Amino acid sequence: MSHTPLYRDTDLVLSIEGVTKSFDGFKAINDLNFYIGEGELRTIIGPNGAGKSTFMDLITGRTRPDEGTLTYHNRDGHDLDLTKLREYEINRLGISRKFQTPSVFNQHSVYDNLQLSLNLERGVFKTLFYKESSADRKKIDEILELIRLKDVRYEQAGSLSHGQKQWLEIGMLLIQEPQILLVDEPAAGMSDEETERTGELLLSLAGKHSIMVVEHDMVFIRQIASKVTVLHQGHVLKEGSFSEVANDPEVKQVYLGRAKHD
Repeated sequence: MSHTPLYRDTDLVLSIEGVTKSFDGFKAINDLNFYIGEGELRTIIGPNGAGKSTFMDLITGRTRPDEGTLTYHNRDGHDLDLTKLREYEINRLGISRKFQTPSVFNQHSVYDNLQLSLNLERGVFKTLFYKESSADRKKIDEILELIRLKDVRYEQAGSLSHGQKQWLEIGMLLIQEPQILLVDEPAAGMSDEETERTGELLLSLAGKHSIMVVEHDMVFIRQIASKVTVLHQGHVLKEGSFSEVANDPEVKQVYLGRAKHD
């Protein structure tokens, strides 16, 4: 793939400017502007139909914008236009996405799932002739420790709880060392304890990765959020701390539905 990189001097990792995307005349994304910094943890909220899924699809190349720019500020100090790249190219650059439903290899062990993810990053040819190195073993052990699955490393992934499967998939993405990690409703279907541990995991990743979390669970958002972006009708309605967003009258009206009761 070919790019025309432009050198930049900023701590931003992603800049989205003037982006619009329509489906059959409906503007799912409407003149959206969004920026996220290196190592930042950001939560994205909004009512159903606000454009959250389309927003993630645009970043990962699953769909293309009708207008606007999506610029990825690579670790090597260059800017790349994501609208000109295919989905697999964006993934290889270091932008990974975890969907709401866990996607793991159920018949393989936890350890093997991580090992397979490590090899998939290297390509089919190297995978065929793969022999685990001490460096790979150390990397997998570090991820197992991070996602708290060290004690079940040899158990089949299919036997894990819902929360454990979510953590395993996050680990499978982390082992590929993404710069940006997109996480879709990680707390959905989890117990209270699993939800709390998931929040702790994401907080521990902040600083090393830029993380965007789409979520509905306000208790979970309160746990992890330092900055919240509220989407409404395809554009940014409000950005700020959890307290600023939760107490904003306009946000209450369109998202929380409590403006008339306060």
